Amino acid sequence: MARMNRPAPAEVCYKNMRLLITHNPTNSTLNSFIEDWQFDDGAPPPSKVVEDWLGLLRSRFLEDPGCCVAVHCVAGLGRAPVLVALALIESGMKYEDAIQFIRQKRRGAINSKQLTYLEKYRPKQRLRYKDPHIFKNKCCIM
Repeated sequence: MARMNRPAPAEVCYKNMRLLITHNPTNSTLNSFIEDWQFDDGAPPPSKVVEDWLGLLRSRFLEDPGCCVAVHCVAGLGRAPVLVALALIESGMKYEDAIQFIRQKRRGAINSKQLTYLEKYRPKQRLRYKDPHIFKNKCCIM
């Protein structure tokens, strides 16, 4: 069986968020993922996946500012980048900027069907925070 040439994981940082887009985990790394929301390859996510994803991000970044959340799909070019784009859009980024931002780090990400979904997506600002000081980097002076 031929090995698939997969892109390296791509870290996307914006405001208080650190997100890692990667291809599918191996059996040895699967247990480090806390959720497994599946949806069809090449398709936009169902609303339940979007709600769960944004809820997870909101709680993780409130509990542990500066943490990194990894998201995967088979090749790391469709479903995972779409979820990251949704996070960026919910944080206040325009959808066009979110696509460009992700594609700078993950060339070939997001197909035309997913692009149309993101264009029509209307954010509810679920990842915008009123207190900008809540996410200051933790610092230790020694």
